Amino acid sequence: MTLQGSSRRRDAVPRPPATFVRLHERAWYRNYVLLVLLLAYIFSFIDRQILSLMVGPIRQDLGISDFELSLLQGWAFALFYSVMVLPIARLADRHSRRTIIGCGIALWSAMTVGCGLVRGYAGLFLMRVGVGVGEAALSPPTYSLLSDYFHPERLARAMAIFSLGISIGGGMAYLVGGLVMEMVSQPETLVVPLLGAIRPWQATFIIVGLPGLLVALMMLGIREPPRRGGLRDVAGQVQRMPVSQVWRYLMDRWRLYISFPLGTALLGVFGFGMMAWYPTFLIRTFGMSIGEAGAWFGLMYLVFGTAGTYFGARLAEILHRRGHRDGHMRLIMLAAIAMTVPGIIGPLLPSAPLALLALAPTIFLKSSYYGSSGAALQLVTPNQMRAQVTAVQIFFGNIIGMTVGASSIAALTDFVFVDDNALRYSLAWVAAVFCPAGALVLKSCLRPYVKALDEAASRND
Repeated sequence: MTLQGSSRRRDAVPRPPATFVRLHERAWYRNYVLLVLLLAYIFSFIDRQILSLMVGPIRQDLGISDFELSLLQGWAFALFYSVMVLPIARLADRHSRRTIIGCGIALWSAMTVGCGLVRGYAGLFLMRVGVGVGEAALSPPTYSLLSDYFHPERLARAMAIFSLGISIGGGMAYLVGGLVMEMVSQPETLVVPLLGAIRPWQATFIIVGLPGLLVALMMLGIREPPRRGGLRDVAGQVQRMPVSQVWRYLMDRWRLYISFPLGTALLGVFGFGMMAWYPTFLIRTFGMSIGEAGAWFGLMYLVFGTAGTYFGARLAEILHRRGHRDGHMRLIMLAAIAMTVPGIIGPLLPSAPLALLALAPTIFLKSSYYGSSGAALQLVTPNQMRAQVTAVQIFFGNIIGMTVGASSIAALTDFVFVDDNALRYSLAWVAAVFCPAGALVLKSCLRPYVKALDEAASRND
């Protein structure tokens, strides 16, 4: 299969088809769908990150090390998330994305509740696996769904709004989690009808997991939009693409479809690692309580993460309007370079106020490229493989970003520094290595991305 090319004109940016405005979904309904998806993403990050705030109590009750706990944060969740995301994405490119997302929300919410019902490390590990499998059904279908609901010029903003779930959900995981832990920590053991005696960290899992079941019902009630922007055969019919053809398409453009996910995954090592261990760093180094660490880190993440996501999306739109066709790529690359310095310095500062002060620009910059990261490949990828391409990006992000991010910091602390209080140095080393590495890999994507934009402009329907 060959695609018609086009000359590299500076205005050759994918335009919405004339019929796009005649979709049966009105603007208010598109925004409602985006709101439901945002709620789903918020709860996915609450359920994903709540464990990071309860490191101390879980370690004490289960008798495990930092590294063993990092397996719950990283490998138990991310490995099975990454394995399942590819077949789920394949389904999403062929079947109802709404149904896939709704079932995924229900599964991960039930598994989060299950984390509060188990009694040992093995059971908790299995429940975290279930959370990962359920959350694998969210992002690939969502990215594909949004690309059919929103015009290409507005897609980065829609992606950024969806990506606010990372900042809002991550922040609320620490804020709400810390509050719940403080509320249920007296007495040390709770007696709940039908459940018997449970620990405060178990009650926290149950409380934060239940609301997701309502979001699942909301998701199952939305409409599935018509699919747009697919590859067509000589007769003008949208083609179905077997796995072999998808693979060949991606490998023909590997400098984009492999290097871009790899670059963002390297940044994810730092980002996921910081989310997993920064609250514990505040607790161990500066003597904060779980509630204090959760409140401060959650508030910082909520405020500066949300601001970074919003202003990053606005900057991407400005670059787009001014003719910088590779603006999404450049934004991510520059953010990676800029966040290296506060990422290194923050954990090494001598007081909690200074460490939190340095955390503000780190979170802002880390969040600024969420919209661009989600929109960049959607803008250049045929509809028949958008969810699958998102799955490739998520696969790299989780196998490299989440697993290495959580476990590398724990491994440095346990096996290199051999000191729980050396967590600050582990955080600094990860920032120093992985942020510059991610920027270098992303730089190699600039030229292939412009070429992909030309291809997308030639086939836009």
